[in-house]
Amino acid sequence: MLSSVATSGECWPAHAFLSAGLLHLRVMTTVAEQTTRASGSLKSGGRVLCAMSGGVDSSVSAALLKEQGFSVIGAMMRFWPDDKRRDTFDTCCSPDAAYEARRVAEQVGVPFYLLDYREQFQRHIVGPFLEEYAAGRTPNPCVNCNTKVKFDELVKKAKLLGCDYVATGHYVKRVVEDGGEVAFHRGDDPRKDQTYFLWGTPRDALPYILFPVGELEKPQVRELAEERGLLTAKKPESQNICFVPGTVKEFVAEYVPQKPGQMRDIRTGEVVGEHLGTQFYTLGQKKGLGLFQSHLVRHVVHLDVASNTVWVGEYEDCLWRTLQAQRPNYLIDLADLPTELDVQVRYRSTPVRARVLRADEHGFELEFAEPQFAVAPGQSAVLYAGPKLLGGGLIADHERSLPA
Repeated sequence: MLSSVATSGECWPAHAFLSAGLLHLRVMTTVAEQTTRASGSLKSGGRVLCAMSGGVDSSVSAALLKEQGFSVIGAMMRFWPDDKRRDTFDTCCSPDAAYEARRVAEQVGVPFYLLDYREQFQRHIVGPFLEEYAAGRTPNPCVNCNTKVKFDELVKKAKLLGCDYVATGHYVKRVVEDGGEVAFHRGDDPRKDQTYFLWGTPRDALPYILFPVGELEKPQVRELAEERGLLTAKKPESQNICFVPGTVKEFVAEYVPQKPGQMRDIRTGEVVGEHLGTQFYTLGQKKGLGLFQSHLVRHVVHLDVASNTVWVGEYEDCLWRTLQAQRPNYLIDLADLPTELDVQVRYRSTPVRARVLRADEHGFELEFAEPQFAVAPGQSAVLYAGPKLLGGGLIADHERSLPA
């Protein structure tokens, strides 16, 4: 059993203490029953690497796993650089959050390790984030973080540590289907469902991932944390991108040079304004355009990085009838992909029906049942059959004819 917290040049003791009064579970349906129902036959007494972010969801996940008889190792991935600004320390995965995660691990009685993932985070998350904005697209860094770090790098680390599973505090259901295949389903709390971020999870990693709070709602999770006296019980949720101090616009401006250009009307070609760089805009945006004729209501319709032009138009000009996605990941056999399914094109948006026009290892093309507004290249198109996550891909640039 690991017994200390390894960091760069230091060790934190991981003394275990639990108040006897905090050992009683009280949930409408016990989490043990939910785990049995949702997860099939897990390895009894298996070893679990529980990713802890310093938030209430991962804290409760670690506690529930410990109470169910798993051998739990708490771990947090260090993403922040040594010069991380003080005003970002309230985000998840910050130095302050690491301290709180360590304290919770002590409360639960499990060892805790701080894992250095700074290089991987810069390579897989921050670098591509800036590159996508520079290319006129709107990235979602949380997708890359889950796909390339948490459920790729961390699963590999877990295997090196002799762990059977990786667990996180995501609101996602782990379901074992009749044939023994593991699938991810939407969590029971529709306001917190996080399957949208997990479409890129390597398919072969699915059997090794657990979601202890996936069948709970947020108030239940906080109640469980309070019963156990966990110090994160009332901690507010972080709403910011963890590596962005301030606004996204300010962060991008710090790294991507400004390049002034023209705003033009998509229908007439008329110059209607000026901009400081295509990286500061996203499809559908109508605020902060600074048009010459300010009474006009216009939306960003297209970002042409090659000509350094921001094209604007009316609401109808932002409607997409089809979608093309690239760099796909399928969580089922491609032959089993239904011809009609649900697709979600941004986090917290309502899934819509779509017909599959093409799907292969290079990408897929969909036709919406109803036109969709401002489908932004760089965001994720995530595929579902009811609550079941089927996979997804990155929304590709939309080809359109432009005025001369």
